[in-house]
Amino acid sequence: MEMAADANFDAEQPVIEAIQQGDHYAFRELLRRHDRWVRGVVYGVLGCNDHIDDVTQQVWTSVWEKISDLRDTSRWRVWLYRLARNAAVDAGRNVTKQRERTCALPDRMLEARVSDTQSADPQNKLGAKEKRRAVQGAIESLPALYREPLTLRHLEGWSYKQIAEVLGAPVDTIETRLVRARRMLREALIRNGNAEPN
Repeated sequence: MEMAADANFDAEQPVIEAIQQGDHYAFRELLRRHDRWVRGVVYGVLGCNDHIDDVTQQVWTSVWEKISDLRDTSRWRVWLYRLARNAAVDAGRNVTKQRERTCALPDRMLEARVSDTQSADPQNKLGAKEKRRAVQGAIESLPALYREPLTLRHLEGWSYKQIAEVLGAPVDTIETRLVRARRMLREALIRNGNAEPN
């Protein structure tokens, strides 16, 4: 009789364990699979793209240097999330407030969420670009308390349970923050004339 697959098994655990043994190939593979996700975490905290490359590189350097400290390889995602979040928080503290910042959500993260970006019509492409800018500006205007779970849920596709685990909050709290974040986002878009009131 064939044994049922362990529902709690994470396919990345062997990769993590290989990295702990110094396997550079496994490290490159983890980076390839999860770099976009780390960038999403960093964006969720910073709310802007100015330093995303530098912070993401710093995160991956920390992963290589600190992975031997990870005792429970089944919790690698939470560990990686915390590394990325802490690096982004530190970077946010170092950004000067006086400097005009041009924050841009990475196109590869947002383009897929704007439905008409694939249209060949130049007028539609222009409209999609304006819509993307409006959504990006509205997301950036959210306080981190709401921007972070919104980014994880809608740009990264995380479950409520996953978000709750990494943010250290109950699922109910995450649900409440997401409801408020969506409302604030909708209100910001309406205020700026980019969405129809419900």
